[in-house]
Amino acid sequence: MAIKKKIKFSVLNQIHEGLLQSAEVTRKGEIRIKRTELKKLIESTFTEGAKRAASGERIRFPVIGSLIRKEVKARKSGKGTNPFTGEPMEIKARPASKKPRWSFPRTLKETFANKKNW
Repeated sequence: MAIKKKIKFSVLNQIHEGLLQSAEVTRKGEIRIKRTELKKLIESTFTEGAKRAASGERIRFPVIGSLIRKEVKARKSGKGTNPFTGEPMEIKARPASKKPRWSFPRTLKETFANKKNW
């Protein structure tokens, strides 16, 4: 019995394959791609990447960062004080959950930190 290996998701490969399928060559030899098909291709690629990230895989988008799933621990209920009024208040309990997290590459962070780019 053969074990199926899960193929790692690649944004560039998905977009490349989609472009090859939707591209048309004109009589002059120019390559044409309809805007609606390109938009649909990019949206479906990002949606597929988000689904894969939700399943636990780290998805890297070139230049803009990577998307991962983060486990958020449960929190017990408790008592606290309202910082504005000073009144005591009840803090609700929070169940454990899984949330998306986006991490930016160092080069992008440095671009934003450099005051020349402002």
